[in-house]
Amino acid sequence: MTNANKLDQGEMARRWRLILGGGDERIQLDPADLALDSALNALYNEEGRRGGLGASAPNVARWLGDIRQYFPSSVVQVMQKDALERLGLQQMLCEPEMLGAVEPDVHLVATLLSLNRVMPNKTKATARQVVERVVRDLEKKLASPMRQAVSGALHRAVRNLRPRHNEIDWLRTIRANLKHYQPEYNTVIPETRIGFGRKGQTLRDIVLCIDQSGSMAPSVVYASVFAAVLATIKSVSTSVVVFDTAVVDLTPTLHDPVEVLFGTQLGGGTDINRALGYCQGLVTRPKDTIFVLISDLYEGGNNEEMLKRAAYLVASGVQVIVLLALDDRGAPSYDKANAAKLAAMGAPVFACTPDLFPDMMAAAIKRSSLEQWAAQAGIVHA
Repeated sequence: MTNANKLDQGEMARRWRLILGGGDERIQLDPADLALDSALNALYNEEGRRGGLGASAPNVARWLGDIRQYFPSSVVQVMQKDALERLGLQQMLCEPEMLGAVEPDVHLVATLLSLNRVMPNKTKATARQVVERVVRDLEKKLASPMRQAVSGALHRAVRNLRPRHNEIDWLRTIRANLKHYQPEYNTVIPETRIGFGRKGQTLRDIVLCIDQSGSMAPSVVYASVFAAVLATIKSVSTSVVVFDTAVVDLTPTLHDPVEVLFGTQLGGGTDINRALGYCQGLVTRPKDTIFVLISDLYEGGNNEEMLKRAAYLVASGVQVIVLLALDDRGAPSYDKANAAKLAAMGAPVFACTPDLFPDMMAAAIKRSSLEQWAAQAGIVHA
């Protein structure tokens, strides 16, 4: 056996020791590994499950600092999530000292928002800083693709045949007038001019109706950021409504996505019917309205009435889209019976990742087939 193989076996034994824990004296760990092993023990060993990280926030903050030192960010986020579930870390999130050691991500923001109503005042300022940091990072990543996709789609969605000079769509104008080509002048006579929609005109009304029940928490975060970005595009009118068993219109706070998020109250029940009833009142131009329902469709209210309201919106000309999730978690759990009934009405039903949402909205604005768009994007729809 070569020295290389011996080293490989030793490294393999070390890794299994760290994975499985325990006090196998045959495997010696150096001080760095012992510290790493201690951090893992606090969360995953049986003793850790009983004793946890300790009740004091400084102990939690120290542990969070340790795991950020020993593991990459993606692993830290998994461990934070496990700590929330295994050790009741929600209670400890109410301490500013702990929040300073946390690796911020969408799931942590969702947890903080769910605790917003019970969080002590001394902690809310720190929690808001954590939420704002994640939101600003998301805006940097998502805002530019959203504006480009939606603005481009809007410019091409509505044409006018009496455009001003700066509104002329030259490519389409030339194509429409090729039959008027004048060989002796080597030019085209633009008898018909085709222009983009007027910039000052509101071309589409967009209503985002967001289920804020606990299972939809990451979707609420992403949808709030997208709603705030849409609100900056003058050619669309954007409304955002969140609901559980109550309905809250957060449109007045769209200037600040952090305000939108702190206006939510994650973790309640679900009354989609009530939310649809409220949103019906927001629709003044059905044929120019895109209504996006973000929900897993588990209805706690009147299911039959909910489906009737959805059918009414579709029949009136509203472009109804149902997103079962707006996050990166993969296939969501959802009410398959309601999804099938909504799809049969003509409302496309599928889950969407944040990176695809701008293109989806652009396709909706252009009135393209969203079922075809989803198929091309590799999305399975109901």
